[in-house]
Amino acid sequence: MSPFFNKHSIERISRATENFRFWHVIFFTGFALLLSILWFLVFVPSHSFEKGTVVFVKPGTSLIDIGNELASKNIIKSPFIFLVLSRISGYDTSLQPGLYLFSVAPTPLSVVRKIGTGDYGISPIRVTFFEGMTSFDITRVLEEKLPGFSKETFLSLATAQEGYLFPDTYFISPGTENQYIIDRLKMRFDEQIKTIEQLVDVSEKSENEIVIMASLLEREARGLADKQMIAGILYNRLDIDQRLQVDAVFGYIQKQNGYTPTRKDLESDHPYNTYKFKGLPPGPISNPGLESLLAAVTPTKTSYFYYLTGNDGLMYYGKTFEDHKRNRALYLD
Repeated sequence: MSPFFNKHSIERISRATENFRFWHVIFFTGFALLLSILWFLVFVPSHSFEKGTVVFVKPGTSLIDIGNELASKNIIKSPFIFLVLSRISGYDTSLQPGLYLFSVAPTPLSVVRKIGTGDYGISPIRVTFFEGMTSFDITRVLEEKLPGFSKETFLSLATAQEGYLFPDTYFISPGTENQYIIDRLKMRFDEQIKTIEQLVDVSEKSENEIVIMASLLEREARGLADKQMIAGILYNRLDIDQRLQVDAVFGYIQKQNGYTPTRKDLESDHPYNTYKFKGLPPGPISNPGLESLLAAVTPTKTSYFYYLTGNDGLMYYGKTFEDHKRNRALYLD
């Protein structure tokens, strides 16, 4: 026998081979187990999932908090795996806030992709804002229509844009950021005001003055002809430095549509009180439609200074205060 392969050498080699085989089996068994665990965590849906589960992802929510919310709804099994998958896939920087509907049992990876791409699974909701609505009215409509809507945040943004939130029908997905909704309404306003751009230019009035006047007209009359007549009357008052005395401002002040002002209201020091302060109010009192904007730049030339809406719903005009009192007696009292 070769001195290199004596009995002891063969035994050592045999033991080394057995050890190698043992650890080889251990390694591949562990590797296979690890792969199975990873497969289970990444590609196997939660067994506790309930069809039709809805989750609202709030703006600014952290990855781990989103993961915890998903796990609490049995959509995923591990918030940690959600965090890891989000970062590995690159979706950690693009997770979209909103309301998500899970119609079928999702895999953790598909959950990450769904939220990372804003695949809400819910059709946009049809929302209509009517002419003359205020930012408070718009906020109330959105609160009724959109689940998870942040009323306070939206109102703080919308109030600053009063008059420029164009009334129309929009399709808005639940969870859409408030600023994006505001921007859409303002963009629609810009599109509409552009259609009468030449009239705005020749009116020799600023856009803000036009919008304020249109917001008054929206609340004071119906129909283009009456709005144009009232625009002419209000401009007549402005020209002679007469107070506008528009009742509709008090509904805006009190945040109540159809509000009837009291004597106390008429004497208040509120800056929008057109009975006490001359000129246009500081800002719009509603969000006017195109018809009112058009009326504000195409006022009827008139010698009237007074108007009222009779009990029959028709408009009545007067040149003097005596005419106005007569109209009140005939059509209101």
